[in-house]
Amino acid sequence: MSNAELAEVSTDALMREIQRRLECQSKPDKRLILIGPPGCGKGTQSPTIKRDHCLCHLATGDMLRAAVAARSPNGVRAKNAMESGALVSDDIVVGIIEEAIKKTECKNGFILDGFPRTVPQAQMLDHMLAKKGVSVDKVLDFQIPDEVLVERIEGRWIHAGSGRSYHTKFSPPKVRVCCAAQDRLRCIVASAAPCHGRGA
Repeated sequence: MSNAELAEVSTDALMREIQRRLECQSKPDKRLILIGPPGCGKGTQSPTIKRDHCLCHLATGDMLRAAVAARSPNGVRAKNAMESGALVSDDIVVGIIEEAIKKTECKNGFILDGFPRTVPQAQMLDHMLAKKGVSVDKVLDFQIPDEVLVERIEGRWIHAGSGRSYHTKFSPPKVRVCCAAQDRLRCIVASAAPCHGRGA
């Protein structure tokens, strides 16, 4: 943050941030994984968990976009894969996660949202963390009835310009915005399927 930007921040806000950082110093390290289908509430609960435990929130999609924009080695590999129509490989994603957890805001640990989705991905993540002498502390499995999931997805609206999300029932927009619900609804069954009868 530049001096000019800092000058715009109120003294109260600065003091609250200092107090928050002091409190974070006494918080134990935590490495959490949130699993569950789209619309189950991971994104809703993450900010509260992040704030209460002084963790960083790592969403796979956001990390991939940031790595591509930053043109990091893994970001370049991910961009090449996406442009060729291929899936981004697990080793690239784990590499991007490894880069992300080195950031200062991840000093106390992280919330990993959207990865791993398979046993091999989990094993690869465990191996990467083990090399650092740490491991995942808890996995939070968000379970939700399919009918509730469908209601949430059907009602979800996205403002294309800002990326803000709304819901026609729970958080309606003041004006009509672009709706991505139907596209999501087409793959809701496929997205939720791995969450039923999950093994290992």
